[in-house]
Amino acid sequence: MTAATKGEAADRAAFLRDELNRHLRLYHVEDAPEISDAEYDRLFRELEELEAAHPELRDPESPTQRVGAPAADGFAEFAHVVPMLSLDNAMSEEELRSFDERVARELEREDRVEYRIEPKLDGAGIELVYEDGMLTVGATRGDGRVGEDVTANLRHSKSIPRKLAGKAPGSVSVRGEVVLPVARFEALNASRLERGLDPFANPRNAAAGSLRQLHDVDTDRLRALAFFAYAVGEGLPAKVKTQDGAVAQLEKWGFATSPHASVCLGVDAVIEAHEALLAKRDALPIEIDGTVVKVNALADQAELGTLSRAPRWAIAFKFPPAQETTKVLGIEIQVGRTGALTPVAKLEPVHVGGVTVSNASLHNRDEIERKDVRVGDTVVIQRAGDVIPQVVAVVKKKRKKGARRFRFPKKCPVCKSTAVRLEDEVVTRCPNLDCPAQLKNNLRHLAGRGALDIEGLGSKLVDQLVERGVVTRLSDVFRLDSEKLLELERMGEKSAANLVAAIEKAKSTTLARFLTALGIRHVGETVAELLARHFGDLDPLMAADVESLAAVEGVGPIIAESVAAFFADARNREEVKTMRELGVTWEKTEPAAPRGEGPLSGKVFVLTGTLDGMTRTEAKKRIEAHGGKVTGSVSKKTSYVVAGEDPGSKLAKARELEVEVLDSAGLEALLTDSR
Repeated sequence: MTAATKGEAADRAAFLRDELNRHLRLYHVEDAPEISDAEYDRLFRELEELEAAHPELRDPESPTQRVGAPAADGFAEFAHVVPMLSLDNAMSEEELRSFDERVARELEREDRVEYRIEPKLDGAGIELVYEDGMLTVGATRGDGRVGEDVTANLRHSKSIPRKLAGKAPGSVSVRGEVVLPVARFEALNASRLERGLDPFANPRNAAAGSLRQLHDVDTDRLRALAFFAYAVGEGLPAKVKTQDGAVAQLEKWGFATSPHASVCLGVDAVIEAHEALLAKRDALPIEIDGTVVKVNALADQAELGTLSRAPRWAIAFKFPPAQETTKVLGIEIQVGRTGALTPVAKLEPVHVGGVTVSNASLHNRDEIERKDVRVGDTVVIQRAGDVIPQVVAVVKKKRKKGARRFRFPKKCPVCKSTAVRLEDEVVTRCPNLDCPAQLKNNLRHLAGRGALDIEGLGSKLVDQLVERGVVTRLSDVFRLDSEKLLELERMGEKSAANLVAAIEKAKSTTLARFLTALGIRHVGETVAELLARHFGDLDPLMAADVESLAAVEGVGPIIAESVAAFFADARNREEVKTMRELGVTWEKTEPAAPRGEGPLSGKVFVLTGTLDGMTRTEAKKRIEAHGGKVTGSVSKKTSYVVAGEDPGSKLAKARELEVEVLDSAGLEALLTDSR
């Protein structure tokens, strides 16, 4: 591989990660998507292919390793005991057959595999937790591991049982989809129009948005929600051996489950059922966007296992995307946090498959030139699901004479600095670190929940601080006092005092959060945690060379080069020095041993039930600190199952596979002996 080729691949992968992570948050947290499912899938697949072709580009922060998005502000966090994973997609019959061939190969199955298929409901995934048969928690998917506790809102839905029917184990978690049936959605919109309110764009966003209501809760919308259960996270009786049996158990407990589901023997039967479902799609009372295909036998599911973000025993067979045409009213250049100049097409609003579309990203200079999109053009837009689409093509026969080719700007539209595009990059950037557009985004990032979590430092306030010149560098945040804040619009004494207190509180943080807050390219929460755990303090990290950084498990050469370059920049080092002088501190820790090294190296643990004397999170950290690995499902590779009270089906699975079972005391003894 030539240096240019490597550079192009690295930069494209970095662009894709940033873009996909942004769209994940827009879709899952803000309920304000900007691109279509089809466009997201295309970008996602391109990133997967890049990472497969160039393993050195793999990044723990990559969307290919993650599910959903972090929990939204304002709600208590809820940790899913068993991660709520996403699904890989099959966009064609060929891809579905490839999935079937892989399943058969890994199961060493020569006969046809039995699958359970069900409609892919277009709503919001949630988990319900029942203790002794009574509903105790309802939570969103979040990032797959931590969601938002939205129990109070979910209790308004009449389709969610407050108490399980029949006999249920002590602890049960149920996964399913909250949707807004089309008829109820239309009735809600009619009511909103009568009251002079804007209608909801589509059922999916109306359903997901209803769960995140904190103030002035719309109870009518919550009562209109319908919940369809599709899986049991924990608490499934050991006698249940199939996915179909698990759904039958959910129905016995009183849940509605996906309509038009069936068991199919072999991939041909799956395809036939999928086509029948597609034919009746528009007549269904609920919006769907494909067919979910799951290996039916639970033992086969366990053997196939999971990847970091998706099970290997299930796939979403997506319906073809819808297309419409509209006009390009303008093309704007937006400046991102890393200085990337991104062209965005402003579209004549058009309704596409349930959503009103007015914007579409054109990604970069090469993309806009390749498609030759011009202001005034009629374009084909495409969507799959309920989000703003991609520009597929220009209808050049409808182009007006004299339409000018779009010229990518030579200067940043915000600060007027000369834009640069390195020889081995596809992205054009503003090089000015003090560019207000970058500064605004960097400030929002620094104040974000995953970084310093400064309550009260929101987008509107950030805009004021930058536009008035109160904050010109990141470190200026830590110079803010009540006197400066009171000069801003709509800032009262109490709000100013609260923000100053929040900033003061944020000065005492962790090294991982501080690294995240700095906005180093490619360094998100996961990578920051790896670096903090490995180096223990900032000074040895700042002194590390590329080789030392790349040796950290989970980092690799691309991230290492980015981190080394960041701390090699005198301006960045000065900023860090200034922040420390202004009182930003963190607790030093002993550098951790490389992950996977330790007395429990090579041992695989599964935790189930309520442990005595420690939470599962604490147990997981202690096991990993001793070199062990914690997974969510029991298989032949499991070394120990640690079972607390109400362990559920994992204990039965352990006994079936003859895996050694430890109680809380046994785990404590093992950890003590491993010191």
